This record gives sequence, structure tokens and C-alpha cells, in this order.
Amino acid sequence: MIRFRDFTKRYAGQRAVERLTLEVGRGEVVALLGPNGSGKTTTLKAAAGLILPTSGEVLLGDPPLPAARPEARRILSFLPQKVAFPEALTGNEVVEFYRELRGVPAERSRAVLRFASLNGAGERAVATYSGGMVQRLGLAVALLADAPVFLLDEPTAALDPDGLCAFYGLVERARQDGRAVFFTSHQLGDAERLADRFAVLVSGRLVADLGAAALKDRLAERGLMRLRLAARPAGLLEAVQVLAPAAVWAGEELIVPGPAAVRPRVLDAVRERGVEVRGLTAEEGRLDTLYRELIAESPAPEAP
Repeated sequence: MIRFRDFTKRYAGQRAVERLTLEVGRGEVVALLGPNGSGKTTTLKAAAGLILPTSGEVLLGDPPLPAARPEARRILSFLPQKVAFPEALTGNEVVEFYRELRGVPAERSRAVLRFASLNGAGERAVATYSGGMVQRLGLAVALLADAPVFLLDEPTAALDPDGLCAFYGLVERARQDGRAVFFTSHQLGDAERLADRFAVLVSGRLVADLGAAALKDRLAERGLMRLRLAARPAGLLEAVQVLAPAAVWAGEELIVPGPAAVRPRVLDAVRERGVEVRGLTAEEGRLDTLYRELIAESPAPEAP
């Protein structure tokens, strides 16, 4: 549904995105991650047909069409990073304006306003809305067309817990309906909860494209077990390091990095030496840790 093929965008000689090749299929939710200035918003705007590639191409739909073509734009809904509406209009008037612009039936307004859950503020001027209410209104407008492709730039920014729950439900329904959802986020918890795949941009270059299974494996490798032991018998650390080479002592604790699968064997090695285990904690790898590692490992950007 969304295809980037060697997509490159430069502004006045400065590279924003470099040779991005990435696809988002039907029923797939892909999170685009990266630090500020990495090219995420440029990538979404190119998919929305708002900017043209310097080279390469961005295609939408099936059969694929260039994203800038009007026919391609009709199949997508786009939520920009910064949502703004005329402040003199009410929330209901904003939705009605965009409904007529998109040419969709009147019942869609009622449906998206229920999703927006503006708590009776639909007749109030947008100028009176909080940031979270404006964000909900933006999501409601993006939903009007009931499009097969959703492009969402920081969709959870400023959402309160009720708004987040509604958004999670929206994404899950979109997946079940076979829509393609491509979103950016700095909220890694939201990305981990929602996405089937995780694409990471650094300095305009794709440094990782991980499916859920691959991500699970990568995170498992970054797990950690802490054992608080009654003693530090000779040879125990060396025996554990055969199983988990990065294991170290930290005071009374034996720190064992690595996947959960190795932990039972480590415990067997401890029991064989008759050592009392006074405490055990385990934690799995975190997406934010892996994310920082990918950024740190990425090569320095080349001169444009």
C-alpha cells in the first residue's frame, strides 16, 4: 500500500532522507522512529504527496500510483505533526467542513465525533480547546474519509489516557480491516504496543527495519538477571560465563545479561555449588535501550 523506492529528499543541498526503501502492506502497522531531524516528517509528507522526491519514488495503493497524484491522495488520511484549525470555528464545524471537502456521507461526522469524545465541547470554539482536545479533533478529521492508508505524524502527542485508549482501539480496528498504518512517534511505549514493524531513521538513513519477531529476539538478547547470593564461591563466575559471557560480579550480586533461555542453566550452575540464592530479579530488554544502541551504532552522516 505504501512503497518507498530509493526515496531521497534534499533541501538546498541538505539531505533530509537518503535512498529510503521501505514498504507498508495491507493490515500492517509500521512505526517510524528516529531522533529529531532524522527525516521522519519528511518521509510522511512525501507519502502524503505534499513534497516531491529529489530522486527515487513514493507510491501508494494497489495498483501503485505516485503519491503526489490526486488519485493516490484520495486513498489516504494524513494527520500532521502540528494540528491547527480556525479558532473561531467550533469542533463540529471543523468536522463538517472537512467532511464536505472529502465528499463523504453525513453519518461519518457523527461517527468520528463519537471517537473524538470532546465531552460536549463540539459546539465550542476551537480557541477554547486544550492541546489534547485539538489533537483528538485532528484524529477525527483524519478518520473522516475511512481511507485504506493512514499517515499519522506523532498521533499520540498531547492525548490524555482516554484519548490514548481510543487511539489504540482505532489502530487495532484499522489493522483488522486491512488498512495500512504508518506513524511516527517519540513515545516508544506506544510504538511497541501498536506496531507490527519498527523502522528506525538516523540522519535520513534507514538503520533498522525489524518485524515483531525480530524485535522480540533483539530485546531478549538484552535481558538481564540479577542473583543475590550468600557467597561467592571460586569458579562460579567462570562457569556462568561459559553460558553468559558478559556475566560479572557486583558486590553480592551476580549480574547475568542475556536471553531468558539461558537463565535456568545459570541457576543450575549456582545450585551445583550449593550457594544460597537470597534474591532474584529479571528484566527483559527495553525498546528504548535498543533504539539508543541503533542510533549510537549508525555511521556519521556523509557530506551532502
